[in-house]
Amino acid sequence: MEDKIKEIAGRYPPEQRFALAIMQDIQHEHGYIPEEAFALIKGHIGGSVGNLYAIATFYKALSLKPKGRHIIKICDGTACHMRGAVNLAGEIERHTGVRPGECGADGHFSVESVNCLGSCALAPVIVIDGRYYGNVAMESLPGILDAYRKGGELDGLE
Repeated sequence: MEDKIKEIAGRYPPEQRFALAIMQDIQHEHGYIPEEAFALIKGHIGGSVGNLYAIATFYKALSLKPKGRHIIKICDGTACHMRGAVNLAGEIERHTGVRPGECGADGHFSVESVNCLGSCALAPVIVIDGRYYGNVAMESLPGILDAYRKGGELDGLE
């Protein structure tokens, strides 16, 4: 892993302004930013590990924990909350064994609760790997999850 992180950092000039881009590429490669990456990035661009950590924790898109192959985002904005997002979260946990904020032991699914996905008219909404599913009924959820479990996906709202 160390060699791959050094290779990613080496794609950028040794300047602190490239810290975020380096971390994004590391996350794309590994699914998260491993702890050992901070010292390696610091070795390439300088600065402090504390500043790098501050960047990594500021941006919601970056993660310091491994994520599953499929990331499920459950909208818990007002409209989705009123139309059963909490129940969807419970049903997702029942079918995957993963609660919001966690990654399953098998690494297949991660579940995140988000404040709003901007699709209030389609509440309740979930997003799996960037694909939106609106008006999600409890009955349809197992089929959606099973499709991803088997390596496919169902048509979303794109």
